[in-house]
Amino acid sequence: MADAVVDTVASVPVAVIGAGPAGLMLAHRLGRAGVDTIVLDTRTRREIETTQRAGILEADAARDLVETGVSDRILREGHEHEGVELRFGGRSHRIDFEDLVGASVWLYPQTEVFVDLADARERDGGAVHFGVRDTEVLDVTTTAPRVRYTAADGSRHEIRARYVVGADGSRSMCRDLVPEDRRTRYGKEYPFAWFGIMTEAPASAPELVYAHSAHGFALISQRTETVQRMYFQCSPGESADAWPDDRIWETLQARVAGEDGFRLTEGPVLEKTVLRFRSFVQEPMRWGAMALAGDAAHTVPPTGARGLNLALHDVKVLTEVLLRALGPAGAAALDHYQPRALQRVWRAQSFSHWMTQLLHTAPGGSAFDLRLQLGELDNVVGTRAGRTYLAEQYTGWPVGSQG
Repeated sequence: MADAVVDTVASVPVAVIGAGPAGLMLAHRLGRAGVDTIVLDTRTRREIETTQRAGILEADAARDLVETGVSDRILREGHEHEGVELRFGGRSHRIDFEDLVGASVWLYPQTEVFVDLADARERDGGAVHFGVRDTEVLDVTTTAPRVRYTAADGSRHEIRARYVVGADGSRSMCRDLVPEDRRTRYGKEYPFAWFGIMTEAPASAPELVYAHSAHGFALISQRTETVQRMYFQCSPGESADAWPDDRIWETLQARVAGEDGFRLTEGPVLEKTVLRFRSFVQEPMRWGAMALAGDAAHTVPPTGARGLNLALHDVKVLTEVLLRALGPAGAAALDHYQPRALQRVWRAQSFSHWMTQLLHTAPGGSAFDLRLQLGELDNVVGTRAGRTYLAEQYTGWPVGSQG
């Protein structure tokens, strides 16, 4: 396709592959600094905004949405959570983020972050093209990379840019542009998955509940006053179709049952899905004139609520770096991107792995393994140092911390 005739040629400083939150936030930040971008995505806008994803934002990420002029809707429709509950041994233990580290998180679904960003790009006249196909990224090791794509109407286009950003998600095409002998991929497949549901019911708890039990893990989350999001540990090969509502609720209730009589408020199940667990990091995150951001470079298990926050942190750093690279510093400025981004990435990988191993029942695990988990959970909730560690990691590390 590289030699095919194109209908139009456009020139911009930065071309962005991927119109999820990472790609759109990067384009928004660059646009505020006077740098034009063109953003492409193979998915339609409708497909992206109806795919349910993570729902927890660090306070810094929430503040950025407001202060950079994306939207203040998170303040009106989101929910600030000043802690979470760890539930084990039939009892709940609250981790008070505000008391421990003076921070909080916001419950605000990723789909709403996307809607806010897509609306902001449209409002500001940003070029975003959904539903494209046959995308090619060419000449990334030169000073004049190109992107070619077929638009939804069948016309063929070329973008000439100084830099290209691959923000095209966990099935990234861009990361494959780094030659196999020049890249390292780190990864771990976990032996369990999450069975996720959306249910029409009032909230069962005011904040997230992470539940450990001999039956396996469960997470009780919220979405709105009438729709809730819940998960329970299952086999990676599980079929969502094999689970009628009664079986789902029986499983969830068993995971949270305890001496305090806590029960979930049940309702019709609106959506069912099985979410596999995987940790992944590709290095380098920069190759020639191309940089990778978000899930294109790394993914984490959802246990620690790090994925979306990591992506937004990537583009915050990348914006600063690209602005320098487009100025007198030139391409050498890109060398500063990976060290700053990766420090936070590996911190998040460590925390997400720790939370996952702490709360899930490993297939074939022994009674000894179960008691070890309970002992560690007791160490976490029973000491201020343990509670502070969880609070610090979950809320995104203190303001001003390195990385």
